[in-house]
Amino acid sequence: MFSEWQSVSNFTTQQPIGIFDSGVGGLTVLQELKHQLPNEQIVYFADTARVPWGSRSQSEIIEFVQQILTWMQTQQVKMVVMACNTSSALALETVRSQFDLPMLGLILPAAKAAIKYGQKIGVIATTATVSSMAYVNAITETEKRSQVWQVACPEFVPLIEANRIYDPYTFDIAQKYLAPLIEAEIDTLVMGCTHYPHLLKIFKQILPAHVRYIDPAKYVVKAVGQELDILGLGDRKSRKKDFSKGLDVKFYVSGDSKQFAQVSSRWLGYKPQVQNVELLPSLPISIKVANIEEASLIDMTETVDLLS
Repeated sequence: MFSEWQSVSNFTTQQPIGIFDSGVGGLTVLQELKHQLPNEQIVYFADTARVPWGSRSQSEIIEFVQQILTWMQTQQVKMVVMACNTSSALALETVRSQFDLPMLGLILPAAKAAIKYGQKIGVIATTATVSSMAYVNAITETEKRSQVWQVACPEFVPLIEANRIYDPYTFDIAQKYLAPLIEAEIDTLVMGCTHYPHLLKIFKQILPAHVRYIDPAKYVVKAVGQELDILGLGDRKSRKKDFSKGLDVKFYVSGDSKQFAQVSSRWLGYKPQVQNVELLPSLPISIKVANIEEASLIDMTETVDLLS
């Protein structure tokens, strides 16, 4: 966590929290923030010009995150939440040392929650997150008796971004991705991409009724609240807000603002005002990138890659 942060005096309680994702997936984190921390102001950025991130290389993801964090600093945010499992897995540790800004990722809070509910844990995530082994490592390092099965689901994000959640093809591809987890008889499913909770109704139609679902958004926001309290940056001042119009949130995208407003309205309950942002190239920074292709599976885990 960030309780050892040396520069918290640079921030104030009234500054906003920054959230970013490649698209609409991070709205699950946004909604949870509004529920758990209703007094906080929020800046939401979606990198829709480059969605999806799940098939990108680690060096690309790090560069994208550096650009977004540089822009976030101009918005004077007091903390950043990586509402993207791919960036949490591939970039968080690198950029923490590069930016004078508290930031939280999704992997560890979700992994800790998963082991509380079961020992046969399924993880569905992007190809990049699965390849990184981030969830496998976080779960088994915390609870060595846990068994973990991973499935890469590269088609989910494009389908959600295209507003095709209720398309019959989406149900069919979900059955394909979840079949190995049914065979493994999992008792817990980690939705390892913030887009995936948008498909929860479909998952519940396919998986056995006893399966518990872990939405990382719930647990990372709980961690955000705890960290803000530790740093003395939680905004306790109650303001008169109209949540139905999203006046507490500023939305920005790198791509088509109208398309994002249209797709996001399904979950927000209103059509947000969205501004377009052109990110500047990141400054050259020396980066040591791990070769995730060389990561090997430990005995108690299995990775199922269903690339189409």
